[in-house]
Amino acid sequence: MPPIPVIALTGYLGAGKTTLLNHVLRTPDARIGVVINDFGELNVDAGLVTGQVDEPASIAGGCICCLPDDGGLDVALARLADPRLRLDAIIVEASGLADPVAISRIIRFSGVDGIRPGGVVDVLDAARHFDTVDRDASPPARYGAATLVVVNKLDQVHPDAQEATLRRVTDRVRERNPHAHVVGATAGRIDPALLYDVAADEQVGQLTFRELLNAAEDDEHHHVHADAVTELSEGCVDPGVVIDLLEEPPPGVYRMKGTVAVRYRGSVRRYVVNVVGASVHVTAGPASSATAAGGAATNSLVAIGMHLDVDAVRGALRTALAPTADTAAAQGIRRLQRYRRLSI
Repeated sequence: MPPIPVIALTGYLGAGKTTLLNHVLRTPDARIGVVINDFGELNVDAGLVTGQVDEPASIAGGCICCLPDDGGLDVALARLADPRLRLDAIIVEASGLADPVAISRIIRFSGVDGIRPGGVVDVLDAARHFDTVDRDASPPARYGAATLVVVNKLDQVHPDAQEATLRRVTDRVRERNPHAHVVGATAGRIDPALLYDVAADEQVGQLTFRELLNAAEDDEHHHVHADAVTELSEGCVDPGVVIDLLEEPPPGVYRMKGTVAVRYRGSVRRYVVNVVGASVHVTAGPASSATAAGGAATNSLVAIGMHLDVDAVRGALRTALAPTADTAAAQGIRRLQRYRRLSI
């Protein structure tokens, strides 16, 4: 199985972390593991977790970033990384006191097999953020760890000031972290596709409980949807061109995933690539892949993000997946292998 993304969900108390979590847990067909702190009232809707995992893995001791080296996070992650659970993602909801920089580091350097960093989602309160969190001349360090900043509770800001509030947050985040993505939301309603993949199996018949809940919430709140662009090709590609794309995704792209094949020293090597924000993850790939139509396909890339220029993104993916008859240049292979070593 591919490594399971571990997503850190951070934000000050009252920003709406748990509201966002309960929203994404309603995604039909998603199997999500949840790690929570025992600090404060979290109010995770247990009914949304039931049937996906036995129960949320709970960590005592307050703030995750203050756990000792032998603390409970790795134990919880190891439990949820069990292949028998077949999870799509693991979400770690941190207490309001937790430091996103420290949490990101703990997850990145976890010794648990079968997981990979899935990004840091930092939720902030649009109405109170500049009175409680971002109050100094310099932007707070937490911006530097975030891959996705959710400006929540926009409905509590006057409609005439919402765009300016979102722009002000974006400008402050960019001072500390030019790679972070910023999205506005009401009631934590972001598209779960920004965080993890969901099984594409089509279902017919009666709506599930989760689908009914989502339909009701869609009627009540604005739901920001993500865009997705997919490109396929056959043959071997230039690893240097692929890495260029992974390191500098097109504007608006938050996540990328896919499989690529490279010819080097007489053999074909396949790699699985994942990108979240500025983080690139590369592992050894499967022996082969197939297109949706059933034919053999060596390469595939999917780009997911907000307000994408679909034609431009498709062109960038197509360029990266252009087949080449030449053996891969040593420099390109070294760049690819470097990310693979860092991803172990």
